[in-house]
Amino acid sequence: GDPPSGPDDPQFGGPTAATWASQGYVVVEMAARGWGGSCGTPASRKGAAAACKHGYIHLDDYRYEARDVQYVTGLLVDEGIVDPHRIGVTGESYGGGVTLELATLKDRVMLPNGKLTPWRSPDGTPLRIAAAAPFATWSDLVYALAPNGRTTDSAITSTTADLSPVGVMKTSIMSGLYLVGTESGHFATPGSDPEADVTKWYALVLAGEPYTLPQDKKMVQEIAQYRSPYYLLAGAYGMKREAPAPVFLANGFTDDVFPVDESLRYLNYVRKYYPNNPIGAFFYDGGHQRGNNKAADGELLHQRIDAFFAHYVKGEKAMPWMGVTALTQTCPTTAPSRGPYHAATWAQLHPRSVTHTFVGTKTVLSVGGNPAISKTFDPVFGGLACTTAPSKNQGPGIATYDLPVTQTFTLLGAPSITATVKATGVSPYVAARLLDVDPATKKETLIARGTYRFTGPGPASAWSFQLHPAGWQFAKGHVVRLELLGEDTPYTRPANGAFTLRVSDLRLRLPVR
Repeated sequence: GDPPSGPDDPQFGGPTAATWASQGYVVVEMAARGWGGSCGTPASRKGAAAACKHGYIHLDDYRYEARDVQYVTGLLVDEGIVDPHRIGVTGESYGGGVTLELATLKDRVMLPNGKLTPWRSPDGTPLRIAAAAPFATWSDLVYALAPNGRTTDSAITSTTADLSPVGVMKTSIMSGLYLVGTESGHFATPGSDPEADVTKWYALVLAGEPYTLPQDKKMVQEIAQYRSPYYLLAGAYGMKREAPAPVFLANGFTDDVFPVDESLRYLNYVRKYYPNNPIGAFFYDGGHQRGNNKAADGELLHQRIDAFFAHYVKGEKAMPWMGVTALTQTCPTTAPSRGPYHAATWAQLHPRSVTHTFVGTKTVLSVGGNPAISKTFDPVFGGLACTTAPSKNQGPGIATYDLPVTQTFTLLGAPSITATVKATGVSPYVAARLLDVDPATKKETLIARGTYRFTGPGPASAWSFQLHPAGWQFAKGHVVRLELLGEDTPYTRPANGAFTLRVSDLRLRLPVR
């Protein structure tokens, strides 16, 4: 589960421990290393000082948090409580991170020195994960918290392009997560462990660009190599590639912490290189802020996870359908989500598109937009997915593109942008927002967003970029609005220097159900 939650209290709609136990499963819930009774409180550290020497938060490191789960599971196998061939793992957010790590390790353990060895119980019994259902979590923790805009939903993500240049810090989110850790957990003393120096890493990211110092590069590698399942899956950093356990992925269109592309990155890789490996996905209006987490959507997610484990762990039911399911965001929050929409693949969910080219040149400045509107749409300081803002002009330095809706259509996928861009100045980036403007109420709703870090100033050149995927029905008579901003504070960290972007002949493509 998620560290801030209490026992048996999933936040985002998944099954509870009591639910699993009532269905005949042996259930173990752990307070992850550095949280709660696992050395996370002063009392727990005082009561077990020797055991807590390295009991601080390692940010779901394979070598520590994942290995902790594997060790505890092995003890239960040796006691005859758990069948070594029927081990399932599920969790959300931080618990989802270790879940996807365990699925990717499958039958291996990563030792503190980084070596991968076969997973064995303390008594020597071979173990493996039979099924894993992570939700509201990441596959690339670097990109999730500081996206540079290089991930796309139609290509295999590069194991280098997502990390360089270092992307744009999600300031409110990362600061909020760090605050949760300081209040509810235990971090290593700064400087005491360079492989888990979370406080130093937070300071490095907060300091901003250019992120080219040796300690910046070391931080990025530590998080990618030991805490981001995608890089193990893809065999980066010399790690041996191996097909993962059967996986059922779930992320929220309106989750600004871990958006849908965190699942798509993993899904695309498995579908290409391990086409016979069971993997399915579920996308909805849920997860972290700004997700609405409607009860009916959570129940459907619960049913899908239940069927998945019933087959792959208990072996009691027929193989579940392992395609892609999506439910769209709807407003008001009392309105049922549209769908579910089903397809064998992600691409088949949106077989058509709405496209438009805006001829001419617009300027984006690093000064950002209207701070009140940016705060309204911030996942920490603003509201949930149905929160609206006045659809007024944000002033100079914002590139705004309006497309009137002449026929109702359902966006279901990642909005994409192509243009010619000339960048000047220091550390340029774009914070993009896709909005639905209602002319009758003069209000706008945030539908999708994304950030893109340019490699630096340079001559005019072709640019392509995808926002995080979304699901939303644009009604006839409304306006699709795309905004390109030089900052979106408090959601994004302002650049350390001033910059200007000249954006010409922008083409907007909206994938349509």
